[in-house]
Amino acid sequence: MERKRLEKEELLERREELLEKYYAPTAKNCKPFILTKRERKILGIGRDQGKAVLKYARISPRKVKIVLDLIKGKSLDEAYAIVRYTPKAASELIYKLLKSAEANAVNNFELDADKLYVADAYASQGPILKRMQPVSRGRGNRINKRTSHITVVVKERV
Repeated sequence: MERKRLEKEELLERREELLEKYYAPTAKNCKPFILTKRERKILGIGRDQGKAVLKYARISPRKVKIVLDLIKGKSLDEAYAIVRYTPKAASELIYKLLKSAEANAVNNFELDADKLYVADAYASQGPILKRMQPVSRGRGNRINKRTSHITVVVKERV
């Protein structure tokens, strides 16, 4: 049950129909409409946002989510101010990610820097580094050193 591969001309002709299908909400029991990477590139999907990802950050995702929840939906200037003056360990990492996402949006997709806002920001768990700590009677206890993958997405406010 393979889908027919569409040519570039056909994709551009059916652009409105395909975009409507792609962005349409689906029920939980229905499979969403999926486009290939090539088709998304031709249709220009994803060119309205700047994205920055930090992988394997040596900080727990639980600590990062506290700061990310503060900046979601805020304008970029407001997000910078919040992150700058939040006394959390994750603030410095998120500040750098915000700058990177802004640079990606402005330089790669020519978005207006004054209209950018934090559309999405999330942290997921990375691999757990396990260390052994010696304790009495020759035994060892495991210490979990948690890592996280942090993603920040900025979009242009319409």
